[in-house]
Amino acid sequence: MHRLALALLGTAFGAQFLAASASPSVVRQYSDWVVFTENVGGERLCYAATQATDKAPKSADHGDVWFYVSNWQSGKARNQPSLKVGYELRGDLPGKAKIGRSDWTLFGVGREAFAQDSDDAPLVRQLKRGSELRVEATSSRNTRVTYHFSLKGSSAAIDRAASTCR
Repeated sequence: MHRLALALLGTAFGAQFLAASASPSVVRQYSDWVVFTENVGGERLCYAATQATDKAPKSADHGDVWFYVSNWQSGKARNQPSLKVGYELRGDLPGKAKIGRSDWTLFGVGREAFAQDSDDAPLVRQLKRGSELRVEATSSRNTRVTYHFSLKGSSAAIDRAASTCR
């Protein structure tokens, strides 16, 4: 519930944060993952991110699709995984993140989707161990979408993002 409140607050005030935010700075690239830092509303945010390697259906306008693991220097989020897309997600129809035989429910809020707080650590553990992440979600226009993300370099990138924001 705490995450949903933060996400809704972030969505409601997103334009203000973007206006107060400097562009992200690349810290380092680890294979298919990149570590960024950025100041958002006077607070430092560090994250590891990777772009989707495959998007379906091909006919849909997906916009930019990224999977993130974020850390706020203040500690309000540590190793928080999320999906960010270029369109609105259905909030009433949960998506799924799958790595190997493990899967987790993702809840859409605007253009982002988050796991339950209790699922963050197991999901991040598998992100660091696996080879591919598959995410399924539904847009606000009821389009079922599927994304694939490479996990090559994820372990080093996630660790670096966490240590950069300590």
